[in-house]
Amino acid sequence: MTRSPRRTVDRDLEFDASRRQPVKKLIEEADVTEVREVEPPRRTIRREEYLPSRELEEAVNLAIALGRPLLLQGDPGSGKTRLAFAVAYTLGLPLEEAYVKSTSRAQDLLYTYDAVRRLYDAQLANADPDAASRAKDAANYIRLGPLGRAFLRATYGRRSVVLIDEIDKADLDFPNDLLRELDRMEFDVADLPGRRVAVPQDQPHLRPVIIVTHNEEKALPPAFLRRCIYHFVEFPSEVSFLDRVLQLHGAGERRLRAAAVDAMLAIRGLDLSRKPGLGELIDWVGYLARRQVPGADVEHLPYVGALLKNPDDQRRAREHLAAQ
Repeated sequence: MTRSPRRTVDRDLEFDASRRQPVKKLIEEADVTEVREVEPPRRTIRREEYLPSRELEEAVNLAIALGRPLLLQGDPGSGKTRLAFAVAYTLGLPLEEAYVKSTSRAQDLLYTYDAVRRLYDAQLANADPDAASRAKDAANYIRLGPLGRAFLRATYGRRSVVLIDEIDKADLDFPNDLLRELDRMEFDVADLPGRRVAVPQDQPHLRPVIIVTHNEEKALPPAFLRRCIYHFVEFPSEVSFLDRVLQLHGAGERRLRAAAVDAMLAIRGLDLSRKPGLGELIDWVGYLARRQVPGADVEHLPYVGALLKNPDDQRRAREHLAAQ
């Protein structure tokens, strides 16, 4: 069995949400064959207000140290997706985003090949010499995906954060088709024979920080799970923690926040078809604040559509709070 290079902990790349670095840039594109002389398109990563638990910080640092993907499960709205933005901002690393759909293919994360465009250019050979010239080289029709850009960026000495969001939306072949790439951190460009994009094996500190979210819509294959660091993002049950989250997002004054948090915790204790998450709580309290709803009226659940998305859940919640 071939052993991968020993990975060591890079103390400078440990995730500590209390440590903030200056805003960095997000590189969105990179050429598959060379680094262009001009700057690639970029956009600014905004500061991400995020309060991870100590256990979540430990899971992130374990994934960074071992160079393994971090698989996050938890209720929708518990902050799984936003963690990638917080990690990228805190560590000052470029962020690549892959939002999985039911039609997504694993190869799309690595690269896409526009064969139709190449055929079109070839057909224009007599009328357009530039199109004829482009059509001779398949590299002109290769576009790297988020994971492919992260691998290529590593060859130039820069680590990346990669978000693979809601991987369970795709079929079972999607995670299975990424096993080799996630293990060896390399892939072959099949449409360019002999072309391989790989993270330098002798520099494991350049392996991208990969964060995968999973909403438990379908089970993931054991072989994929074996390659991941796993963490379940619990909904916080401490009143003080939830109040700090709302404060960070500027959601209302103290009495309104306290009443909303009490109502939220009471509602989540019910048998609901879908329990509200942090995202719904922030939206709900933020709107209550804008409408200047007093804290005493929160028990009547005004504008409950922002919090609960099922009529039976809304009725059950109102009856429960009215009976208290």
